[in-house]
Amino acid sequence: MQELSLNILDITQNSVTAGAPNIHIEIIEEPVSVSVKIKDDGSGMSEETLQKVTDPFYTSRTTRRVGLGLPFFKMQAEQTGGSFQIHSVPGEGTEVCAVFRTDSLDFIPLGDIISTVCILIQGSPDINFYFSHKTGDKTVELNTPDLKDVLGEDISLGEPEIVSWIKEYLTENYL
Repeated sequence: MQELSLNILDITQNSVTAGAPNIHIEIIEEPVSVSVKIKDDGSGMSEETLQKVTDPFYTSRTTRRVGLGLPFFKMQAEQTGGSFQIHSVPGEGTEVCAVFRTDSLDFIPLGDIISTVCILIQGSPDINFYFSHKTGDKTVELNTPDLKDVLGEDISLGEPEIVSWIKEYLTENYL
């Protein structure tokens, strides 16, 4: 993948598929690294599955024979001199953490994280997303439970007008 935001989209979609009602996405940019953590409270994985999940020729999907999201994410982090960790407990959820060294020639840009967050919310409006992106002393946050409280139960976060507002909100907060 050409942007970390696309990896984030792919891995977060795994959390959606695992039935997670709550998904936390945390990005921390530091002078020489970018850390990405995606944590969910979905179905989790057994120790056996956890050992196989970074093998590109392993997938739990029945529609294809390879699963490249986590293997690519791991490879991209490690190619920069960074690190990759995954922890999972069946019935409790999964946490994926990757650190990318920004001073490496192999570092790929973060990309369009705003669109990634909007796509995730629009595609799964009933899931509680907790998004945080820290750069230096500035933090951009968006928590969908707060939006749901304000909007009420009758309005879906997947509505085009709501997604457009979320995009504007995030864009303004990144300025």
